[in-house]
Amino acid sequence: MFGLTKPEVIKDEKKIEEVLTRGVEAVFPNKDFLKSRMMKGERLTFYSGIDPTGPSLHLGHLMPIKKLAQLQGLGHEVIFLIGDFTAMVGDPTDKMAMRKKLSHEEVMRNCKGYKKQALKFFPFPREVLLKYNSEWLEKMSFKDVLELASHITHAQAIKRDMFQERINQGKDLFLHEVMYPVMQGYDSVAMDVDGEIGGNDQTFNMLVGRDLMKKIKSKEKFVIATKLLIDSSGKKMGKTEGNMVALDDSPEEIFGKVMSWSDGLIIPGFELITDIVIPTADEVNANPKQFKTSLAKEVVKLIYDEESAKKAHESFEKIFSGNGIPENIQEIKAPHGSHIKDALVQSGIVSSNADWRRLIDGNAISVVGTDEVIKDPFIKAERDMTLRIGKKRFVKVVVK
Repeated sequence: MFGLTKPEVIKDEKKIEEVLTRGVEAVFPNKDFLKSRMMKGERLTFYSGIDPTGPSLHLGHLMPIKKLAQLQGLGHEVIFLIGDFTAMVGDPTDKMAMRKKLSHEEVMRNCKGYKKQALKFFPFPREVLLKYNSEWLEKMSFKDVLELASHITHAQAIKRDMFQERINQGKDLFLHEVMYPVMQGYDSVAMDVDGEIGGNDQTFNMLVGRDLMKKIKSKEKFVIATKLLIDSSGKKMGKTEGNMVALDDSPEEIFGKVMSWSDGLIIPGFELITDIVIPTADEVNANPKQFKTSLAKEVVKLIYDEESAKKAHESFEKIFSGNGIPENIQEIKAPHGSHIKDALVQSGIVSSNADWRRLIDGNAISVVGTDEVIKDPFIKAERDMTLRIGKKRFVKVVVK
């Protein structure tokens, strides 16, 4: 803990109701029980944990972080937990195959910027307790692990839908994956918290922690499961699905990504990401572009500031309303006669040869100025050209 001042616990019913309902799918054991404890003025301790499996936090992480920040604003203790130990195992939630294991060096490299990204959303950042779950999980002996596992039955451990689906399909289910919810659940015990906040895809893991708290500490643990930001295909926004808005994306990237969302994400976006009044379906249907633009500005303003949101909006309008290109686009060099694909892949603009082929097959790459769609995957670098990749990416290829 960076500071020692404990703010007064606020018993404002309207604010408490907002925290426990907006963007929330479920509260365990139930909302009224937790609300009654908060209305009594009890200072509770809540935490939210994140496994650093990627180099940046993203909008999917922001919902639990914002809830944690709102609870801190009401005077409660909050812990931001980095799962540096559990990330090495890998959360099996929604995974139909074993995740790639990460080394501790990879995990710590991933979370290097997490603290800076997360703490700016808290009203009292110096009062946030930052913890790493290797502090306790790494020190456990095999005897300790067996004792912990004795509190969970085999039926409990494998009852989650995803595990059952793997078993029914004859796919491998490894013991360390079955143990993951137990490890995450033990975080609650080790920190002796009153509540946990996480996305609804983490409900199973969080409830294991609730069960362990009852058995080991004889203590009630509250669980606040937030809704997920779901894209038009029904997949959650995140690293694995490749559709995330990273908190270290530039304002222009964030604005453009939000503007590329389907109209069906406008209302969920307002509810889950912003604090302003949620528009009605009729209002959105009457003018979806206006509300999507407003949402994009709010997201950039939340992550950066109002001036950045204004400039990102202006840049977007210049590109898509004025048929222009950004003033400062990335420039790459390609040897004369070489395949343009090689320069794009080497620079990371296109992730792989397969990604290049996918873009070509989808008519997603064109030459700015002529609007010529590139159909030849083996096109050579013979002249300088500016390419539009998809709707919002531009790159200038300079032939040397």
